[in-house]
Amino acid sequence: MDLFFTYLRSERRYSPNTLLSYQTDLRQFSEYLRATYELAEPAQADHTLIRSWVVTLMQQDLDPRTVNRKIACLRSYYKFLLTTGVIGRNPMLRIKAPKMAKKLPDFVPEESLNGLLNSFAFEDTLAGRRDQLILELLYGTGIRLSELLGIRPDDVSLAARTVRVTGKGNKQRIVPLNPTLVAVLSGYIALRQREFGAQGNAQSVLLVTDKGEPLYEKLVYRTVKHYLSQITTASSQQHPHVLRHSFATHLLNKGADLNAIKELLGHANLAATQVYTHLSIDKLKSVFEQAHPKA
Repeated sequence: MDLFFTYLRSERRYSPNTLLSYQTDLRQFSEYLRATYELAEPAQADHTLIRSWVVTLMQQDLDPRTVNRKIACLRSYYKFLLTTGVIGRNPMLRIKAPKMAKKLPDFVPEESLNGLLNSFAFEDTLAGRRDQLILELLYGTGIRLSELLGIRPDDVSLAARTVRVTGKGNKQRIVPLNPTLVAVLSGYIALRQREFGAQGNAQSVLLVTDKGEPLYEKLVYRTVKHYLSQITTASSQQHPHVLRHSFATHLLNKGADLNAIKELLGHANLAATQVYTHLSIDKLKSVFEQAHPKA
């Protein structure tokens, strides 16, 4: 297993979060094999033992997405064992993943979100400008939370109005910045420079805490929830990723090309972007009224 995770980390360049999830999944699978079948080595498991674990997971009423992630972990693991010659046959070829109901991404209506960003009076402090920048970056670029936390000062080019983002698999892409975001970035960078100068951890990443330490996930979650709760009461619309969903949905509703949105979001394939091809009910009504002869 250690070699497997070294392979995922160094060659496949999996994110720390994915690695942690896979480590948890494999540990749970190993414990299940020991407790149920007295099998100490997962490499010795055949498809019937693996299927029994999948059935056990489904009987626990776990979300199908969670079960599918665990199955994906085992697929990667046994493929690695097959490639390295540890096993001669891949038991996962006979394992089927449970079907998942398609869930449309949550997003915040354009009017509500722009109303918040354009009218809210953020404090003229490092914390206030940082909060504003978090919201503007997540919505204005559609980047992931992990990508937001990884932005370094030298990734930002105010002159070119771009930011370099490091996504999944350490793949980098250049994302354009709108004029409002450039202004917010400029103000924050100047305030941050006055506060911390060029010393310490403040230079390692763009977004920092009040003490100059690198920003962390929980603080971003709290920040986004605090502001989005002022325009929506739905808890599913009060987390950082909903701003990424809103970014993609609003672009599509304005007629943006799907392939362009794919590049902006950093998706590896178009299928991942097509989940955003849903339209809001207002957009559907607009299309209906314009196109249907009896509308």
